[in-house]
Amino acid sequence: MVLNRVGIIGGGQLAWMLRDAATKLNIQLVVQSPNQNDPAISIANQVIVAPIADSFATKNMSQICDVITFENEFIDLPKLQNLESNGVKFYPRLNSLSPLLDKFDQRCFFQNINLPIPRFSLLENETDLHHDLGYPVVLKARRHGYDGYGTFIINNKQELTEIWHRYNSPSMLLEEFVPYQQELAIMAARNIQGEVICYPVVQTIQKDQVCRQVFVPAQIPDSLVKNVEAIAYTLLSKLEYVGVVGIELFLTEDNRVLVNEIAPRTHNSGHYTLDLCDISQFEMQLRAVTGLNLPEIKFKSSDAAMVNLLGYETSNSDYQEKRAQINAISNTYLHWYNKTESRKGRKLGHVTILGNSRQELEQKAAKIEAIWYQ
Repeated sequence: MVLNRVGIIGGGQLAWMLRDAATKLNIQLVVQSPNQNDPAISIANQVIVAPIADSFATKNMSQICDVITFENEFIDLPKLQNLESNGVKFYPRLNSLSPLLDKFDQRCFFQNINLPIPRFSLLENETDLHHDLGYPVVLKARRHGYDGYGTFIINNKQELTEIWHRYNSPSMLLEEFVPYQQELAIMAARNIQGEVICYPVVQTIQKDQVCRQVFVPAQIPDSLVKNVEAIAYTLLSKLEYVGVVGIELFLTEDNRVLVNEIAPRTHNSGHYTLDLCDISQFEMQLRAVTGLNLPEIKFKSSDAAMVNLLGYETSNSDYQEKRAQINAISNTYLHWYNKTESRKGRKLGHVTILGNSRQELEQKAAKIEAIWYQ
């Protein structure tokens, strides 16, 4: 049975970018989001203005939707589980989401299914400060961290102690710092029938723990591509997952692939699919959760890049002049999220570049950043 009324918990740009796919597939979108100015409000067939974790609003949404999916992870899982036990259909299923929402639980799950990961431990009390992971070490909030928020690179025990106490000594994840050659990512999808499909492995360029650029495909051997794809297949199969996931990985200095984090939704590292692929990650998400098949992906060029347009000041500007300059660059496709407020680090838009060589893409990406951040 095809499901054609889809509820989305979250109204940011990831929900907004479902627009074209929903039109193509004749799917109606109902969005639950707390702010009337959120990007997806403008594209929804129906809107429920409520906080992301408001399960009462989600219950109301379920009465006008065939299935509910997620734009972010800021949900109240136990309350949604009560709804699911009473017949509300969520994809991915909540049992699939449960081990992924908390970063420590996520690490334990990866370990249990034998995925390669950095060494890690839990910081809950003073004795845990005497860890054996060495320095530098990575300290992460267990929930609600994104785009570098809630993640700290710690250089010594004194710094670890000070930062942990500064945040009132919560339970946090500690993991070894991984020296790496590249940061990699892959988008993958699994539908209700169990079909799995993978997009290309990409290289991500991070600055201050926020993705600035993505290059497609990653320049790595086929053996490593197969390794990453096998990780994606294992993860989706073990979880019996339905929907799209973004998997971020490290390629270590000794050519090992380690899983960094999983995003159980569409993801920034897959935005290039809107312009490079005949089926974007957003269409693949809707296909997966509504029972449609997952076709093989066709590509419009051999190479692509994506450049994030991040806020660098506090303003209400729409940056029309800079956007015009970027649009004048050949083979570029600018996606502007129509957010009403800019602040440092906020994702305001992105640009896809299509081309036939890595050198060409790097030059255009540098030009776009020079225009944007000047």
